Amino acid sequence: MRRARTTVNRTVLAVSGLTLLLAGAWPALTGGLLRERLPPWWPAAATGTVLLDRTRLAQFRAEGWWTPTVLAATIALTVLLTYWSLAQLSSGPNRHLALPSPGSTVRPQALAEALSTRAATVPGVARARTRLLPRSRHRLDVGLRVWLHPGTPPDTVLPPLHAVIAEAERATAPYTSYTRIRLSAPSHRRSRVR
Repeated sequence: MRRARTTVNRTVLAVSGLTLLLAGAWPALTGGLLRERLPPWWPAAATGTVLLDRTRLAQFRAEGWWTPTVLAATIALTVLLTYWSLAQLSSGPNRHLALPSPGSTVRPQALAEALSTRAATVPGVARARTRLLPRSRHRLDVGLRVWLHPGTPPDTVLPPLHAVIAEAERATAPYTSYTRIRLSAPSHRRSRVR
């Protein structure tokens, strides 16, 4: 879902950018020295005029198709952009992950909280936070952020954390987990007196 949204976003931005680039380049290219080099079918505004003057706008308004077409295009564009903007706010449906036992599921957030709680019980770990993203039907991206107690070497914490990750991978057996562990140490801030 996220990859499709990213593709749509980039496509919309590219099309909008190209449209605005062409709209801005058209008046620049049709004036001055380049006017003589343009093909004869290229629309060009006369010197000292605007793209759509009052007489041409009055001619368009006199046509029966002009007003309904402009209104329909404006409404369709407004609805499309509103829908697109609202789609950016939603994170998608809260999908449940199917577990190996028939008929059993778990919410990704619940699994992430359980994994964080389990990782926080490892000796030397001050706290942990897990981010779990279902990428497809059979893939989970797991981001495990672990804060260590002061003076705890990372090599003493990594083997138990790998055991916790292996336990979580067995619990979500139909899924393949791609896990990234990020270790952090508390900062040694000194209190400042003012």
